[in-house]
Amino acid sequence: MELLCVTACSCSVLLDPEGLYEAREKHELFLDGERLGEEYRSITSLFELEPDTDYVLESCTEQGVRETLAFRTKRETCMLDVRSFGAKGDGETEDTAMLQAAILCCPEGGRVLIPAGEYVTGPLFLKSHMTLEIAAGAALKLLTDRKRFPVLPGETPADNADGEILFGLFEGCATDGFAAALNGIDLTDVSVIGEGVIDGRAQESDWWERPKEIRIASRGNLLYTQRCRGMLIQGLTFMNSPSWNLHPSYSEDLDFIDIRVRAPWDSPNTDGFDPESCRNVRLLGAEISVGDDCIAIKSGKIGLGRKYKRPCENLEIGWCALLDGHGGVTVGSEMAGGVKHVTAHHCYMKGNDRALRIKTRRDRGKDGVIDDIKFRDIRMDGVKMPLVVNSFYFCDADGKTDRVQSREKQPVDETTPEIGTVSFERVKASGCKACAAYVLGLPEKPMKHLIMRDCRFDFDPEAGSLIPAMALNVEECCRRGLIVRYLKKLTMDRVYMSGIEGEPLETAEVEQIDIIPEG
Repeated sequence: MELLCVTACSCSVLLDPEGLYEAREKHELFLDGERLGEEYRSITSLFELEPDTDYVLESCTEQGVRETLAFRTKRETCMLDVRSFGAKGDGETEDTAMLQAAILCCPEGGRVLIPAGEYVTGPLFLKSHMTLEIAAGAALKLLTDRKRFPVLPGETPADNADGEILFGLFEGCATDGFAAALNGIDLTDVSVIGEGVIDGRAQESDWWERPKEIRIASRGNLLYTQRCRGMLIQGLTFMNSPSWNLHPSYSEDLDFIDIRVRAPWDSPNTDGFDPESCRNVRLLGAEISVGDDCIAIKSGKIGLGRKYKRPCENLEIGWCALLDGHGGVTVGSEMAGGVKHVTAHHCYMKGNDRALRIKTRRDRGKDGVIDDIKFRDIRMDGVKMPLVVNSFYFCDADGKTDRVQSREKQPVDETTPEIGTVSFERVKASGCKACAAYVLGLPEKPMKHLIMRDCRFDFDPEAGSLIPAMALNVEECCRRGLIVRYLKKLTMDRVYMSGIEGEPLETAEVEQIDIIPEG
């Protein structure tokens, strides 16, 4: 067992490092000798612990393997119950002011407790050096009238080295945006924990109607950060967001552990987890099922990417279940600051359109370098496309222009992005539909290296034809192998495919191919 995080009243533990979202076998758990129950997941969390206290957690598997983990909870200065500040939690009375008052009054090292109940609230703003606990049975129910929401301005002039301070961001640009249910601006050392729910109630309002239309400001999130450092989000369920669910930006040292993110499959732009220009991020033990990409890793369009040169880097995604959604793990398309050093491992994916989806295009800029993206120890069921690399992504107002979509070589200049190395290792996919991989680099700057090791792709015999990538002039595919264009080096080591039609490998403009034969 491994302790992943600990607060004054909670902890999260990795029970099975070789499991996926679900552990390989059930674990019976005991805390200080008292039986807690059975856990089927690889990661579990404990709540309602006492501050500054020693504990011993014991795990026993079905095969009789026993492990113990000793840990000590953190010290806590005080606990403030929001009901003491006048919050009703009756599902009807608006509690925004009372909840915000408790947060503002919380001293350093303290905890604000939101006990069981339904709290109707507008956006709340967190502060540094505190914990907000949304307990089991508690739900924050977001207001449905957008006119009641504060707006975070996009570009705000400032007397600093950048000449501005960023607040609102939307789809890679500094844009006036509605505040999130929970907001963190310039914070250090803050935790939001518990077994409660944050419900955006978008289906009860008009957030999902005419979603691309800006009405007052761009749609907000359930959690939004700007320039935060040292944040833990643990145990919570996020649902029905107006737009992206979790959107940390320009922040670092972030842990998202044992969370759930949910939205209807047809809800527009309800990405689950979208870190933007962040570094040192862990998403562990999450279950995500949404109406767009489960995870989308971003770093802005060329304006912000060129100015701040802030890549999204050093991300670990582990022991997660990524269900439904357009993409499982997506990079881009707003990636002008670069995306580097991303590892997704020990995850289960089911029903995604595309499991690993890389989206870029001309005009993302020379700082838009995607490199060292690793998929390993992954199982996929019913995923239409295990891997798509698309350098001609056609969204945005100019996405379908001749310049962006031309397959002729263009001059390499400061507007040209780059894709480095992407690797698939120990990936097993069943029920594939279109093809195992569709890789489309740029003619003038081919992708550097695609590595596929110890992988298996089994195809759905009843699959129909699909367009594998959102670019112009892409042919429909059905039960095809690897289709690779504009790549410097391809390495294939023990790659197995069953149920394909045609050749397992179709290439064009690939400089070097290294294949280790099956068997």
